Amino acid sequence: MKKRALVTGGAGFIGSHLVKRLVAEGAEVVVIDDLSMGDASKVDSGAQLIALDVRSLEASRVIKDFKPDVVFHLAAQINLRRSLQQPLEDASINILGSINVMQSLVESAEDISKVKFVFSSTGGAIYGDVDILPTPETVEPNPLSPYGVAKFSVEKYLYYYHVVHGLPYVALRYSNVYGPGQSTKGEAGVVAIFLEKMLAGETPVINGDGTQTRDFVFVEDVVDANIKAACSDAVGVFNIGTGRESSVLDIFRLLKQYVGKDFPKVHGPAIPGELQRSCLDYGKAKDVLGWEPRVDLEEGLEITAQAFAEEHK
Repeated sequence: MKKRALVTGGAGFIGSHLVKRLVAEGAEVVVIDDLSMGDASKVDSGAQLIALDVRSLEASRVIKDFKPDVVFHLAAQINLRRSLQQPLEDASINILGSINVMQSLVESAEDISKVKFVFSSTGGAIYGDVDILPTPETVEPNPLSPYGVAKFSVEKYLYYYHVVHGLPYVALRYSNVYGPGQSTKGEAGVVAIFLEKMLAGETPVINGDGTQTRDFVFVEDVVDANIKAACSDAVGVFNIGTGRESSVLDIFRLLKQYVGKDFPKVHGPAIPGELQRSCLDYGKAKDVLGWEPRVDLEEGLEITAQAFAEEHK
């Protein structure tokens, strides 16, 4: 991919993996990240990191000066619980920050139809509690958190910018992403939280009875979805998941095996309002983008456990 690529949130978990891939493929990469959650040391040295808030006038100027061919928009307030407590801040970052990026592109691109916008959206938080599992994109979203509402709002803004201004876009609705390098700060995934506890010799706490399920997708598969979306002429919304439900108890059992230590099951209170089941149908992404997950859960968890173990040495 020999393109000028802008990655917002490129110092974060998924973003840093994506930046590494883009640099390896020969792209000229600029990263905008305010480093509130991201880690500058994770950004590939072949990319230019600019520490800015995605909502700022300075970020807009960087976008206009760089004139990217493709934008991967990952910068976000990612903590669902924080969105419940601070919905105004969540909307400011996730909605207004996204609009700032889109508007900057429209105001500066010589031909907006040749710029591709790839947006990191969310699966479970957008669909809410649904009866159809795995859930296809045809199911009407009913987000039950300000975070989910904000992500859905950005998808609608992208549709507006596409129809009115001609900006091609793909919104990728991720299931639960995990993998090496995932932070345990903020709204971390259960895989990262459990591994950090286990490697410290501590017993992780299972929220509720542990039968709640999620669709766990490996980070490198998510990176691959971003690349395929950027290279495709497709426009619209696509689920990025595995179509496989795995319970928290499944994750606990497998991670114990890969860490090589036994831990008792310790249950804490269930999280109020937590989805009981979540799983995405990725058939549309397979048919249109040519994407499908390559790393199964067992392999991905083993790779992740080994990487976390290396970091904790």
